[in-house]
Amino acid sequence: MSDDNNNWIDIMAADALPSDDVVGLVVGGRDIAIYTAGDAVYATDNLCTHGNARLCDGFLDGHEIECPLHQGKFDVRDGKPTCAPVTEALRTHAIKVQDGRVWLSVAA
Repeated sequence: MSDDNNNWIDIMAADALPSDDVVGLVVGGRDIAIYTAGDAVYATDNLCTHGNARLCDGFLDGHEIECPLHQGKFDVRDGKPTCAPVTEALRTHAIKVQDGRVWLSVAA
């Protein structure tokens, strides 16, 4: 599957997506957090930029993921920090749902 010079990897069945929650996956050696908020799906790096905590162990509230270590928050749509102590944004990744599958872009 090719789209806009991105390389897409089939990572899971769409019906395996959590409902308004987060799940962690390792894709191409990279730890990724996959979020659903309503009907939308988002992907970011899974490690908090403030502490060494996996965001998939945190609490998703709407479009905000709360880190389980120091309770900092990020907007999963763009990776930007929304609550101290986090100040550095998360890397976000392109993701799409197509033909019953979830695809993640591994563009450089």
